[in-house]
Amino acid sequence: MVVGVTLVNVVPGHERSVFDALQDISGIRELYHVFGEYDFLVIVEVEGLLLLSKTVDKIRDVEGVTTTHTVVGAELADS
Repeated sequence: MVVGVTLVNVVPGHERSVFDALQDISGIRELYHVFGEYDFLVIVEVEGLLLLSKTVDKIRDVEGVTTTHTVVGAELADS
């Protein structure tokens, strides 16, 4: 399982339509409208890096999305 955190910027005034579209994308576990440098914080949980990449591409393709920034999380193994 791979978890990615994607920060999303949108065209001003398109927050509602982007929010609605993001809710329909498979693999998005959590979605938050945030204030500050970014408009949305998206938690993506999928089966591998390829699927994470495809999910982020779907986010980028949503009308009104201008930029994304994604970080990938990994579990630390016990020593």
